[in-house]
Amino acid sequence: MSQTDKPDIIPPSPSAAEYDTDPAGKPLIPDTSDPIGLFKEWMAAAREAEPNDSNAMSLATVGPDGMPDVRIVLLKEVTEAGFVFFTNLESAKGQQLTETPKAALGFHWKSQRRQVRVRGTVTPVSEEESDEYFATRAAQSRISAIASDQSRPLTDRAEFEQRVAELSEIFGDGPDIPRPEFWGGFRVTPLEIEFWQDQAFRMHDRLKFVREGEGWTSGRLYP
Repeated sequence: MSQTDKPDIIPPSPSAAEYDTDPAGKPLIPDTSDPIGLFKEWMAAAREAEPNDSNAMSLATVGPDGMPDVRIVLLKEVTEAGFVFFTNLESAKGQQLTETPKAALGFHWKSQRRQVRVRGTVTPVSEEESDEYFATRAAQSRISAIASDQSRPLTDRAEFEQRVAELSEIFGDGPDIPRPEFWGGFRVTPLEIEFWQDQAFRMHDRLKFVREGEGWTSGRLYP
């Protein structure tokens, strides 16, 4: 198959005519000393505009072999203390974060043409926080979490489905499905936060915050 015969799966770069449909571009990122407040504003806008999972984020970790690893997880809380998500603590990401408690996060809101990058240190959330969030999940989601040996080999899908069925018989849809000890949350305490806003002709706007003591310093970057 020649190069010209290959299926065109990668879209081309926007043309001048396509950029001209939005000549004013998007608003520039406002100057602020509060990156967490700005993040919450962007997250609220994304929730209104994204078709689903506006809280989805890429989570990058480092494996024991020094190789990077990345996957999509869901943000469940953001405060001045950091960004919180939950997982099976014995999963690949759980083990990687326990051994190397550093991570990077990436948010991309396509409808808004925005992204946010976060780098920071990682700590487990408290048992109470994990219990509180686990109790808010649908009963079947809690049962699936108990049944799953996340990230480990699965010989047959039917084996997992059988575990779920057996636990469903035990717990039903009741509110008292206990959080397993191997399931909990992590908090990424940001050391750097970078905001990116699309602009026409690749003249994107970037604003980076770096933590200094109890506050932040900030500056714009070339796109």
